[in-house]
Amino acid sequence: MNTQHFLKNLETEIKIAKLSPYTLRNYLDFNKQLFKHSNKQPTDINQQDVKYFLADKMQDRAPSSVILGLAAIKFAFTSLIQKDPTAGIKRPKNQKKIPIVLTKQEVQELLKSAQTLKSKLILQLLYSSGLRVSEIVKLQSTNIDFTENTGWVRDGKGGKDRMFIFSSKLTKKLEKFIKMHPEWKYIFSPIKPLTTRNIQKIVQRTTQIAGIDKEVHPHTLRHSFATHLLDAGVDIRKIQALLGHASIATTQIYTHISSTQLKNIKNPLDSL
Repeated sequence: MNTQHFLKNLETEIKIAKLSPYTLRNYLDFNKQLFKHSNKQPTDINQQDVKYFLADKMQDRAPSSVILGLAAIKFAFTSLIQKDPTAGIKRPKNQKKIPIVLTKQEVQELLKSAQTLKSKLILQLLYSSGLRVSEIVKLQSTNIDFTENTGWVRDGKGGKDRMFIFSSKLTKKLEKFIKMHPEWKYIFSPIKPLTTRNIQKIVQRTTQIAGIDKEVHPHTLRHSFATHLLDAGVDIRKIQALLGHASIATTQIYTHISSTQLKNIKNPLDSL
């Protein structure tokens, strides 16, 4: 099996496994890079080739990228030629960084700086729902209940459905926008879903216009949604359900960045 055939078959396997577009892109990219670096055919790749690749090309990458790269290679080779050239390679420890969160004032500035109605609605929905960018691009009007200000993510991360909420301030605006485009299959695009890169560009451009001196991505609005709910006293298990986290441990990272809860701690010196 040559490299081109291997990558084509890999794409097929990823689609059959119902992995996300993000995973599809990354798995293909890591394996392409491996073949280019080793200059070998798939059946000739061995553990040492993978080690050379990681040492040469991944030295300055975050541990999470190296872990993802190893997962991509392992999935490809075990699925297609029943061998694992990553076997025995030690995985780096993943660094658990506290995510960047916007203040409420910064969220207001960001929303005010949106250049189009569509961009503003996307930003408002990202913040008021906590949806992943991969979920918002596939959202259809049939997924939304405007009377309840709720919606459903269909076939989300891990193939799961879940309910989400959104602001009542958005109800009439979203309904009006949908009526303006009755032929569109998705809320924000006519035939195919917007790419996640489209949304990333909107967020980055609007962040610059708003003069926010932070590295802001679509996921930053999801982090901000969760943190601001926690600040408002919403139970962490409810936040877990809204975010679609399989484990409460994933949601608990927001307890480290909830400034309101930290400020409300009574200092021991004050009780002396």
